[in-house]
Amino acid sequence: VQLQASGGGSVQAGGSLRLSCTTAGTTGGAFSRYAMGWFRRAPGKDLEFVSAIDNSGESIYNAAVKGRFAISRDNAKNTAYLQMNSLKREDTAVYFCAAQIKTKGSIYYETSYDYWGQGTLVTVSS
Repeated sequence: VQLQASGGGSVQAGGSLRLSCTTAGTTGGAFSRYAMGWFRRAPGKDLEFVSAIDNSGESIYNAAVKGRFAISRDNAKNTAYLQMNSLKREDTAVYFCAAQIKTKGSIYYETSYDYWGQGTLVTVSS
């Protein structure tokens, strides 16, 4: 399974971006059974959970982004999305998507994921 994250870029504070995470190497509707997550790493900081969506469509968010970000998925396109609104400078980071193939722990934790995308950079300026 390969994950490709895209949609990052530079935006002014208050602006919006939509990140996409497209998976390849899945067959037979397998993507619909995955949980998908988004994490980020800001300069000089550790990897941080952002949001995740399970295979029933239930989602969870980091408190820092709740109400501003929205995660979704399109199983027909094997793609997960992260809509980011009202961006702040502190949202500047490399954003990674991840897939949990087999349920093995809370989707809040990075160790629960099996595959990772390469990351896409989001830069928010004031």
